[in-house]
Amino acid sequence: MNSRVLTFGEIMLRLSPPNFKRIIQARTFDVIYGGGEANVAVSLANFGITVDYVTRLPKNEVGEACIQYLRQFGVNTNKIIRGGERQGIYFLEIGASTRPSKVIYDRAHSAIATATPEMFEWDKIFDGVTWFHWTGITPAISQNLANICLDAVKIAKNKGIIISCDLNYRSKLWKYGKEPSEVMPELVKYCDVAIGNEEDADKVLGIRAPDIDVSSGKIDASKYKYVVEEMKRGYPNLKFIAITLRGSISASHNTWSGVLYDGREMFIGPQYDITHIVDRVGGGDSFMGGLIYGLITKKEDPYYALRFALAASCLKHTILGDFNLVSLEEVNKLMEGDTSGRVSR
Repeated sequence: MNSRVLTFGEIMLRLSPPNFKRIIQARTFDVIYGGGEANVAVSLANFGITVDYVTRLPKNEVGEACIQYLRQFGVNTNKIIRGGERQGIYFLEIGASTRPSKVIYDRAHSAIATATPEMFEWDKIFDGVTWFHWTGITPAISQNLANICLDAVKIAKNKGIIISCDLNYRSKLWKYGKEPSEVMPELVKYCDVAIGNEEDADKVLGIRAPDIDVSSGKIDASKYKYVVEEMKRGYPNLKFIAITLRGSISASHNTWSGVLYDGREMFIGPQYDITHIVDRVGGGDSFMGGLIYGLITKKEDPYYALRFALAASCLKHTILGDFNLVSLEEVNKLMEGDTSGRVSR
């Protein structure tokens, strides 16, 4: 397998109160690192894909700790740029039952937020790369990062690199005077693969599935055919379009499924009933990582890629932290229908 994936975006220091405490109760915080594109990189490394991660981190002990954290999971970090004053932080209060999880960002003026286009030599960064992944989180941070993303996708397209994007709408980030509808369409038109959920497609591209109520916990996958067909019509370069389908029964109990469209047929994946969520942050990223793996290893079988992505991301909901720390064997076992959770001895 000669594929080499590169992902680009911000990785943050994640601080969470332990044991489902609220932030106002916290006297200690659990420390890990996470971010959409880094989460995808770790998933792919776990599945045996060679992967590079690109970001900008401060040249201090916090930045170094983050790099060491990525390295232990097999992600190549030698293309990370050092500089800036601080690393972005996010606080995660993990919800339970009827109390939803809550995210508070502290990422203003972070190393990557203050990055400028000339810092990224994309011709060199893309050396040997066959697949480039970015998300809508990055251009939401600043105009400079939107420009950096545009430079990256243009150069990647010229080099014949496959480009994937997670639309990833984040309402708390678009604060620099631009709406996602003013920035994202120009970036998405260079992509070969795109994923999102019902809110992403609506807020970013203005495409909404009819008669959808995700809060009911019941999702009709067939209603999303309109969304994927409209995305294909508006962005003809897209070869694969995926929509993740989460039915939120409570913070601890979700249904999880998805669809994948190849321009001719919309494949509907199996639905998982996740009755005890440990940590849902990174669920969409784990789906993306699984989808990229499936499309790389079995590009002739889109339905396999969808089923692999759903099984991988279903397992992620059982793992504390942003990263999906599961093996190919574990994903394949779930794909084969083993949901027993029996102890492996």
